[in-house]
This record gives sequence, C-alpha cells and structure tokens, in this order.
Amino acid sequence: MRQAIMTEPGTIEFKEVDVPEINENQVLIHVQRIGVCGSDIHVYHGTHPYTDYPIVQGHEVSGIVYRVGSEVMGISPGDVVTFTPQITCGECYSCRVGDYHICDNLKVMGFQTNGAAQDFFPVDADKVISLGSEFPLDYAAMIEPIAVGVHAMEKFGNVEGKNVLVLGGGTIGNLTAQVAQALGATKVMITDISEYKIKKANACGIMETCNVSDENLTEKIVEFFGPDKADVIFECVGVQATINDAIENARKGSAIIVVGVYGMNPEVDLGFVQDRELAIIGTLMYQRSDFEIAIDLLKDKRVNLKPMITHRFAFENYLDAYEIIEELQGDYMKVMIEL
Repeated sequence: MRQAIMTEPGTIEFKEVDVPEINENQVLIHVQRIGVCGSDIHVYHGTHPYTDYPIVQGHEVSGIVYRVGSEVMGISPGDVVTFTPQITCGECYSCRVGDYHICDNLKVMGFQTNGAAQDFFPVDADKVISLGSEFPLDYAAMIEPIAVGVHAMEKFGNVEGKNVLVLGGGTIGNLTAQVAQALGATKVMITDISEYKIKKANACGIMETCNVSDENLTEKIVEFFGPDKADVIFECVGVQATINDAIENARKGSAIIVVGVYGMNPEVDLGFVQDRELAIIGTLMYQRSDFEIAIDLLKDKRVNLKPMITHRFAFENYLDAYEIIEELQGDYMKVMIEL
C-alpha cells in the first residue's frame, strides 16, 4: 500500500509498505479522506513545537472499515468511520480523572506518532466511531474539527444566551462560531483579515462578521454586542495580532479561550490581564463525547459544511495541497486529500 511520509519540513515522500496487521481489538480502516488543518501546516513549515521528522500525517480522517478484530463489537466492514487520534497512557493524573485529552504522555497521530496518510490504517476499536454505511465521507472527515469547537465551548461553559466573539475565520474559527450558534448563543460575531473567509462565514450563516483589515474591531464589537461587549472571546488563529485583539477588547472580568495553535510564542501583556481580571483558558483537542455532539449537530443540520471544502487533491498530489495553501495566502478553507 501507499504511505506518505513528511521526511522534513516541506518534503513528502511516498513509499510502498505492507498492509498492517490488526489484533483482536483493532479495526483496519481503508482511508478515504484526510483534511489538512492549521496544525499540519505548522508541521509543513517546521514550526510545530511538538513534532519531529519523519512523520506520517493525517488526523482529520474518514474511511471505510475493511476488517475488524475478533473481539470488536458494534463496528462492521463497510461502515463509514472516523476516529479520535489521541494515544494516552491511562495512568497519569489527567487520565485517572477523565481528562485523558491532556494526558501527561499524550501522543497525537500525525504529530508525535504516525497518522493515517496511507491506504490502510489500523486503529484501536475504542477510538473508532462508526457512522453507518451512508454517512458522507467528506463530512465524516470534518467531525474532528467540529469537535474542536464543541470542546472549546465546554471550556467556557454553557454559551446559551451569551454573546460570543470568534477571532479568526478559518476552518476552526468558522466551525467554532457555528457551534456557538448551534448551542444557543444569542449573538455571534467572527473576524478575519481575509474578505474570502468573511464571505465564507456569511455563506455558512454566521450572524455577524468583521473584516479587521478595513473595519475597527472595537467599534464593531460595541455596535453589534452593545456596551457590555462579548461574554467570551475565542482566539482561533494562534498569532500575536489576534491574542492582542482578544486582550484589548475583552470586557473586564470576561474569558478568552485560546483555541489557535501557536507556532511562535506571543508576548502577552499580563499586567493588562491582571488589572482587568481576565481569564485566559487553553483548550486542547476534544474527547469522544465532543465527537458525539459534533455528529448530532451534523445530523440535525445545525452546522453547515457545504461552503467549507474548497480544494481537493489526490493522495499522490499531497504536497500540492500545501503549495496551493501557500499560494492562496489564506483564501481557502478546508483542503481535502482524497484516497
């Protein structure tokens, strides 16, 4: 079978390897779709803080079950599936109290251990989520980024009746805003510097947008939310400018949820944070329950994915996906690899 290996930043090599064997508690997935996400792009640039090379990427994945182990129940060949890509120790404090997604020894497929960028991929059955035989493969591969937004909401708490500001209109920001609306936020506004992403936000039905390249964010916040501003800000980019915007525009005593992955460490005005009693809260990935909520939102059509997949590449053209991302300078949403 084919396997795509990022041997160093900016380089992907293909090799032929044997189809993996599985044990009695595993599922062999015939991989169909792989989404390219912002964290993958950090790996491409060599700026991901927790990834070494060589690495096989692929953590936003859908596939069709090819074979199941003898002890596997509830999953059958032919099922469309996705999976949670975390490998955890089960022994550290976080694992023992149920916060396994922040395991002290966490490894994520595609970053600290090999991912699914190959024709067939073995996964422990307890990580696999079966979606039946008719679930759209594109949408199945996007459950993972929706779950990121679901988990981010949970780090804040109940957003029902709240005013929500999302900084960053890429895939994660867009889906975070959509999840906020689906879970009952009263007002949701999303920002970006790209008019392309602003238009995508509008196409997805996000309530309000702000292009910070030509609109004053502070004024737009007051205009849309009123003088009490947002109850919570989700920072979904991972760059200096957006964390600055979050801190400068947060209402005193409110929360900033950091969703974006930072390739470079930002400078943060902690004096400002202290003086205004701001809560800066990190959010990492998700748990299986977040996947389940994401699936329910999709099935209930409370999340709109139709405008989201903007570019597709055959598996053998994997590197071209990164090159078009570079060329487009932000004017894209989800780039999908098809096997």
